[in-house]
Amino acid sequence: MCVKDVVIQNQVGLRARPATFFIQKANEFKSSIWVEKDERKVNAKSLLGVLSLGIIGGTGIKIICDGTDEADAMAALVSLVETGFAD
Repeated sequence: MCVKDVVIQNQVGLRARPATFFIQKANEFKSSIWVEKDERKVNAKSLLGVLSLGIIGGTGIKIICDGTDEADAMAALVSLVETGFAD
């Protein structure tokens, strides 16, 4: 299992388009992937789950990956967050 704390870099946070990018990236991997904010943990492959956390820019979140490709999944998701969801 991989766990990493990251800070959302873009201004709007994980809303609409950035959340969609995040979820699409998470769905590329077989591992179970979770996002945690303030003791609430949701499936990172669920748009409704991620949006329900109300993550805004500058918020710290925890990404949790568990599975056969967990290291690759973590690297890809952290990179996406750290670049501010740049295309």
